[in-house]
Amino acid sequence: MSTGTGASDLLHAEDTAIDAIVSGKAPVAARSPLQLFWRRFKKDKVALGAGIFIIVLIVVAILAEPIRKLVGAPPPNLQSTTALDSFGLPSGPSSEHIFGVDQIGRDVFSRTLAGARVSLTVAFVGTGLSVLFGVTMGMIAGFYRGWIDTLISRGVDILLAFPVLLLGLGLASACSGKDGCLGGHLQPGLGVVIVIIVVANTPYVARIIRGQVLSLREKEFVEASRSLGASNKRIIFREILPNLVAPIIVYTTLFIPANILLEAALSFLGVGVQPPQASWGKMLADATGLVGTAWWYMLAPGMALLLTVLAFNLVGDGMQDALNPRGTRSK
Repeated sequence: MSTGTGASDLLHAEDTAIDAIVSGKAPVAARSPLQLFWRRFKKDKVALGAGIFIIVLIVVAILAEPIRKLVGAPPPNLQSTTALDSFGLPSGPSSEHIFGVDQIGRDVFSRTLAGARVSLTVAFVGTGLSVLFGVTMGMIAGFYRGWIDTLISRGVDILLAFPVLLLGLGLASACSGKDGCLGGHLQPGLGVVIVIIVVANTPYVARIIRGQVLSLREKEFVEASRSLGASNKRIIFREILPNLVAPIIVYTTLFIPANILLEAALSFLGVGVQPPQASWGKMLADATGLVGTAWWYMLAPGMALLLTVLAFNLVGDGMQDALNPRGTRSK
């Protein structure tokens, strides 16, 4: 009896609330797309935790030098034979070197911090330029079609035909000389890695955006704007581009960890960031022959690379679910 009464009261309360909203007596709280996104995203505790880790990592990379001085670690490029043991081998973690030292006495903690700055710089700058060029090419090809679409699409197909790592090795080797590339404007090191990332990722972004624009340009709201006399420029920037924000954000977050791994792979193979500048990939390459005697040298950059890539992937998945709640990854 009580159960029936409770259900009846609940139905009556719902009916009263609906009548109040319909009659305009009760306010309806409107939420912006950003508020809806944040409401869905914060429900994913794993993605939220990964996002906090990324924020902390960015702060650490920016404040790497003050943190190093606070801990009391030596500069990342300072070589010290006194830090080696009596046999000339790297010494393990201690109060002076909390992550130990490498084979020439450089502090692993300081170099791991410096490597974080390099990895994030390459990832954000390279991904940002890739997205900028890819979105521009994709929107032009998808909106105007015709010979412009054919020209851009064939160029994208040619770039996609090259294996990314081999393409990076070729470009890095060509620019590894003392004079660099492009008349000395592109010097070996960080600039070459960023160019490789842009060349490798721009075709993927352009193809994705082209497909989205081909679909959006046939929608009713675009036809309505065109019938009202809107110019192509206005249609592209006011009608189509806002509808591309969600896929751009999602694919950007998924490209960042891939670019971090690409930079580490190039540095591991010796054609990326040049010594003595610290890089997680180069540190892993130097530690491969010391795994049995200096395990700490591989542990620090390896864990940093693993956690960073994992965090960006988790955030990308969480953002994809939040921006596209009706997607295939429904729960």
